[in-house]
Amino acid sequence: MWQAEHVAESLKKLGISTDIVPLVSKGDTDMRPIDATRQVGLFTKRIQQALVDGEADVAVHSLKDLPTEPDDRFLLAAVPPRESVLDGLVFPDDRSLPENTDSEIIESPLPLLPQGARIGTGSTRRLAQLMHLRPDLQISPIRGNVQTRLAKLNAGEFDAIVLAHAGILRLEMTKLPFRLFPLTEMLPAPGQGALGIEVRSEDAVARDAISRLNHAPARAATTAERTVLSELHGGCLAPIACHATVQSTGTAERTASLRLEAVVMSADGSQRIHEVATSDIELIDSDLETAAARQLGTDVARSMRQQGADELIRTVRDNHSN
Repeated sequence: MWQAEHVAESLKKLGISTDIVPLVSKGDTDMRPIDATRQVGLFTKRIQQALVDGEADVAVHSLKDLPTEPDDRFLLAAVPPRESVLDGLVFPDDRSLPENTDSEIIESPLPLLPQGARIGTGSTRRLAQLMHLRPDLQISPIRGNVQTRLAKLNAGEFDAIVLAHAGILRLEMTKLPFRLFPLTEMLPAPGQGALGIEVRSEDAVARDAISRLNHAPARAATTAERTVLSELHGGCLAPIACHATVQSTGTAERTASLRLEAVVMSADGSQRIHEVATSDIELIDSDLETAAARQLGTDVARSMRQQGADELIRTVRDNHSN
């Protein structure tokens, strides 16, 4: 709802009126751990169906939940400016944390955890990266909205849980006892912190309206990340993490450098494939910028496959199937 209201407010500032159509996805109601049979589109299919049925004209997704497989019925009309891509370690309400004197400095929260601490996360990406750093941790799946997860944390089921910083910020829950992971320890999911706004492919009116919300750097960065996921056929189960950034090169007004970092890991964190690449990009025409971003993502995925990424992903998928 926050995401839909945020987009509605952004459109209102452009003089475009909207109506909110509240929907409940299967991912909102089914609290079982996500497995190989129930993963793709768990949070997005119901919203996309509303477009097909004419129930809504605009679909607002968390971009990291949106499947990468193309569907000609829909058009990703905009990726607005991106929120924080970081993950945070959230502690129970009664946990007293050392004072953070400089909020600009992000230091590892892992030393705050005792040996064998119980951590809640439903993400194999987070699990693998945590296990790579701290094999002693006891990591268990957790589902539900933020409030449900916090209730389980404060009931003593976990010593800490991992939440996306973007969600904490959007829900204005910054008073929670939490510490952020540096990117050197925890790379985000492809598209994390970004919204993806879809319309029906043939709906030119909605496309033109929504495209005004597009942020070229965010679109290029998330395109590169999602291309890695698509090329590796990872889905949301695979421990694949990506982070792309766009920086101006200063050589031309709209010329920039796109940097992409990605990792693929075994589920237990013992094996890790890491790749970094950069590419020049022109933030002028959306087709040009996304084509360059897709090529960079394709190149990174190809390099990782040559290093054995397919086998790592297959092993994780087989484990979930069993």
